[in-house]
Amino acid sequence: MIEVGHVLVHEDVVKENFVCNLNKCKGACCLEGDSGAPLNADELDILDEIYPKVKPFMNAKGIATVEKVGTYVTDFEGDYTTPCVDVNKECAYVIFENGITKCAIEKAYEQGAIEWKKPISCHLYPIRITRYPEFDALNYDRWSICSPACAFGNELKVRVHEFLKAPLIRKYGAEWYQELEDQVAGM
Repeated sequence: MIEVGHVLVHEDVVKENFVCNLNKCKGACCLEGDSGAPLNADELDILDEIYPKVKPFMNAKGIATVEKVGTYVTDFEGDYTTPCVDVNKECAYVIFENGITKCAIEKAYEQGAIEWKKPISCHLYPIRITRYPEFDALNYDRWSICSPACAFGNELKVRVHEFLKAPLIRKYGAEWYQELEDQVAGM
């Protein structure tokens, strides 16, 4: 593990290659899994606030789900997540464009309707954060549906942390990211 401020970064985050390849995977990470996208407690009020502005970008199934269960739910482990249309199915905020899953929240952001891009867990994927009282631990979440992203990252020679520079800066700041880069350069 690499220690950067109050964050421990697993070495796979800085050694493994990864670049999303939506043309191959079609955004399967938004369609599959045990629950919706993990949410931080501070994101719950944001989802409630932006929902009216995101709703016009959503599909009918997603709207029906949010109207029924709310903008977020508590999963089987007691964690907050985005709601899913059906059990182990697509996130309620999923939309489809040319056969590829996209995020209605991100679409609303891109169109200038809201100022919040999307949940940080989505923006940081395939990094998953485990929070402890004294520090965060960043781990690389390996999932077979991301095989095309691994191959594409190998082809382009882009490491996980490089691919996720913008969300890492969003979460921890530019100074933190530069310190991570400095430590990686010294490895």
